[in-house]
Amino acid sequence: MKRILLATVAILMSTLVFGQGRYGADSAECIKYLSFYQQYVKQGNLEDAAPNWRKAIKFCPPTASQNMLLDGMKIMRKEINQFRSNPIRKKELVDTLMMLHQMRIETYPNYAATAASNKAVDMMNYSETGSEMDVYNALGEALDIAKAKSSTTVAVRYVDYAIQLYKSGRLMDSDVFSAFEKSVATLELIKAAKPSKMVDDAIADVESLFAGSGVASCENLVAVFQPRYDAAPEDEATLSNIVTLFSSTGCTEEDLFLKAVEGLYKVDPSSNSAHLLFQLYSSLPDGSEQAIKYLNEAIAFEDSDAEKDAEYYFELATYLFSKLDRKAEAIDAAKKAAASTTWQARAYYLIGTIWSVTKCSGNPIETRAPFWAATDYMLKAKNADPSMAEEVDKQIATYRQYYPLQSDAFMYDIVDGDRFQINCNGMSESTTVRTQK
Repeated sequence: MKRILLATVAILMSTLVFGQGRYGADSAECIKYLSFYQQYVKQGNLEDAAPNWRKAIKFCPPTASQNMLLDGMKIMRKEINQFRSNPIRKKELVDTLMMLHQMRIETYPNYAATAASNKAVDMMNYSETGSEMDVYNALGEALDIAKAKSSTTVAVRYVDYAIQLYKSGRLMDSDVFSAFEKSVATLELIKAAKPSKMVDDAIADVESLFAGSGVASCENLVAVFQPRYDAAPEDEATLSNIVTLFSSTGCTEEDLFLKAVEGLYKVDPSSNSAHLLFQLYSSLPDGSEQAIKYLNEAIAFEDSDAEKDAEYYFELATYLFSKLDRKAEAIDAAKKAAASTTWQARAYYLIGTIWSVTKCSGNPIETRAPFWAATDYMLKAKNADPSMAEEVDKQIATYRQYYPLQSDAFMYDIVDGDRFQINCNGMSESTTVRTQK
């Protein structure tokens, strides 16, 4: 019985000691005011809760109740809004709010990640002009503490503040670069723990901010993204971000950019990505065959409608003619573009231009016949778009100078208005005979 009694006393004593430790030296006052203010909070009455809460925070250590800190934050935010026109009082209240956040970070380590993020957000919301550096440091501290539990908003705003401070001369370009790397590394941790579109969007936002900061040189971008590409060459979000960022910063000649576009095409083939590959390869000295291949694939995709196909055919015709001098193929592509009324006039004008510079072998009639075909298509262009009349008429006036003489045509038994078949350099066209009188 004596042993049972001693054990019971020991338990009671330990409970008492623990209670005194949690609620502080004046535990009775602490518990009293905790109870008082909490009644008002339960009723949603923060104004009447405030005086008793202030007594509670005076007598209670942070260990007394995490809710005491959280409720205090609600009270502070309400009073900050009430005193927003009183800068001195507002600053006191903001300082108290920051103190409560810090207490929570230090006292409740299991909630430190959330507390640090909330502290940074409150600093952004309530900081005064000139305190951007303090906010920037708080955002960085929040990322350091929270890591994979960080807020995506904090990660994005961290880079945003770094850029603002850089532009105002308070940070170096290397600081912005470091902030960017830290933010992206944190977001990658978040993504690894719990993938979501929100995280992918945040990464894209950070990269867009960095791209527009003036710090993102092509060399810097390659240094940042090459390891990320090497680690995940088939990750769609990474590939998309590389393509978007390198495009917006003019770094499209980097090998990494081309690899990312090709990788994105493999992961998510589409008309747009195939067209982008055409644009890339068409700019390379030895990329013509690949360029043509990808533009034809862009046309073949179901997500490309008839109007888009016509646009692509016209682009292909222009490329084949102006860059490769492959006239027959260019005319074939332009004729397909002409199937669309939107592109018809331009396509006919291009075909006419191609025929006008085509050199055919043969007799004096056969060598001049291409100007008849050129005239035919220029007239078609004018009919399709009357606004082109002035330009078309100028071109036709030039072509007339190269029509054969009527006497020469008569020698070959042809007269004006006859049909004439042109077969030249792989091109074939039925046209109308025209001569100079």
